[in-house]
Amino acid sequence: MTLQNKQYRLAARPVGIPKDSDWEFVTSDAPAAGDGEVLVKVHFVSLDPAMRGWMNDAKSYIAPVGIGEVMRAGTVGEVVVSNNPAFSAGDFVTGMHGVQQYGVSNGKDLVKVDPKLAPLESYLGGLGMPGLTAFFGLTDVGAVKEGDTVLVSGAAGAVGSLVGQIAKIKGARAVGIAGGADKCRYVVEELGFDACVDYKSDTFLEEMKNSLKTGVDVYFDNVGGDILDMALARLNRHARVVICGAISQYNNTTPVQGPANYLNLLVQHSRMEGFVVFDYMKQYGQGIQELATWYGQGNLKFKEHVDTGIENFPSTLLKLFTGENFGKLVLKVVED
Repeated sequence: MTLQNKQYRLAARPVGIPKDSDWEFVTSDAPAAGDGEVLVKVHFVSLDPAMRGWMNDAKSYIAPVGIGEVMRAGTVGEVVVSNNPAFSAGDFVTGMHGVQQYGVSNGKDLVKVDPKLAPLESYLGGLGMPGLTAFFGLTDVGAVKEGDTVLVSGAAGAVGSLVGQIAKIKGARAVGIAGGADKCRYVVEELGFDACVDYKSDTFLEEMKNSLKTGVDVYFDNVGGDILDMALARLNRHARVVICGAISQYNNTTPVQGPANYLNLLVQHSRMEGFVVFDYMKQYGQGIQELATWYGQGNLKFKEHVDTGIENFPSTLLKLFTGENFGKLVLKVVED
């Protein structure tokens, strides 16, 4: 019996927020594994803000997804056929198989994972790219040190929630910015941040000032826009601003909003630097080892927001831009 493969392909370049007509939902025969290849049954697909940038036909750190191509996405799944001696049927692996039920790989982009150590979906979150992004962004780009005050936007999200926890592990003070009282309670009461400010609150500016009376040594930015500007105004001398993302700007139909307070970088002898996690590919092993150790010690907590059904991909993706997701957003693809 031939396996059937459901997949989402990019049908058009989105203008603003992606809509249903930007996608083509296709069912076809699953691909076959050739010599040296493996066939992977995808269990979970990672949904990340970066996907919005990959849909644009613009120069970036990675080539855009082509029209008619399967939408690029990180995945975790099970090897069902192996013609590669490095893998066996039954192995669980992470890779970049996209939004589909089956994918083929030559094995070079696959990493074996152990579902006995952590739930499979965690390998797309705290033990995957978001975890590595938080780790390298804060420890290397942000050069966090004991006694720093670390401010992070998107604090209840996949990356931001880990940035604050790592800051605490490193002996820093962690202040988060999140949308809604529930998310702020989660960030403080469950993740251990020192404070969290609700950007949806009428008293946001006052609360932010009160939480940052000693200023900001490291600002880890996931949202851009007005919040980046507010953080720049509160920098301490020699502060580090880490540009990880700008989700508030990704669906703009007008030019991206740049920071008006950038001259404070000059005044405070500070720096602002962007990065992508792929810069650290050769150091992934080190990062995963650190994250796994903290997780095993109970010092690092992960939260996954799991939706089910590949058919729901377009609507689930939009949760990234409305703030509906609570923690790392993943889509369960495998049928029970």
